Amino acid sequence: MELPMRITSLHHLALTVTDLERSRRFYLEILGLREIPRPPFSFPGAWFAVGENGQQLHLIVHTRSTFRERISGDDPLRMILHPHAVAGFPQIYILDPDRHVIEINAATLD
Repeated sequence: MELPMRITSLHHLALTVTDLERSRRFYLEILGLREIPRPPFSFPGAWFAVGENGQQLHLIVHTRSTFRERISGDDPLRMILHPHAVAGFPQIYILDPDRHVIEINAATLD
């Protein structure tokens, strides 16, 4: 099976948390991750650098952190597109077979 795009890296993992400050302290104080700047999203969160290769951990507090409940039926191929996202680069959201949200980012809109 030939894929329409080539995945070059895993940039970040986003975790939905219920208590941002508690989780933030855990990743700072227990795991020793370094907090990094985050775009001005409309929901709370914290970003951390993981290792030296640019990977990140994103903590988010969001009542609709995934779109699992908004998809009718079993359509894992349904996509939500954000060509001009707040993050500053184009984003596509898809679901894996277990309905986990996968966020795909592009460097540019081309």
